[in-house]
Amino acid sequence: MGAAHQIERRIVDGGIVAVLRGIDAERIVPVARAIHEGGVGAIEITANDPRVREKVAAVDDALADTDAVVGAGTVLDEPTAQSVIDAGAEFVLSPDVNPDVVTTCNRHSVLSAPGVMTPTEAVTAIDAGADVLKMFPATTVGPGHIGALQGPLGEIPILPTGGVSLENVDEFFEAGAAAVGVGSALVDYEAIDAGDMDQVRETAAAFAEAVEEARE
Repeated sequence: MGAAHQIERRIVDGGIVAVLRGIDAERIVPVARAIHEGGVGAIEITANDPRVREKVAAVDDALADTDAVVGAGTVLDEPTAQSVIDAGAEFVLSPDVNPDVVTTCNRHSVLSAPGVMTPTEAVTAIDAGADVLKMFPATTVGPGHIGALQGPLGEIPILPTGGVSLENVDEFFEAGAAAVGVGSALVDYEAIDAGDMDQVRETAAAFAEAVEEARE
């Protein structure tokens, strides 16, 4: 089993990728640690931030002795992919399909999950060597779109991201999601601003519990 496939299994087993966007470098480690302690095993740090490499490296180092999987999201080009991989990212998520990003991930045995909406985009991603398809934005097309993609393409793992919440997460798993990517519905930004890591942990735990119930 290759390294990327092992990361895929860990993400799928956990069921959630927590999307950390716009969090200060000074707070990113406590936030990531609290979310992991709440039961979320995959932490995504978005790359539309000039300090993303520093943040990925810091979180990767802080959680090195745990079962956490640390990666980067919103990766739009090959140089950014290479930078976050050098910093320790074990998976790379994108909102679009960029074959150069996928190729870079493949070269380093890092899981690649490009963003797709249409069957054409999905086929392009698979042909480029993608490990997982990020269905984005998920609520634009709804849970039923998972089956629409998997029908002609087979059981490629699909990660719906964008608008997944406590109210609809069960629908995405019922439709066949391998895991879900979740931002503000799981990452408690009010608690982060207040420095309340206990609340950050509790909010993450509530979502982890909802995912476990949805899978049952």
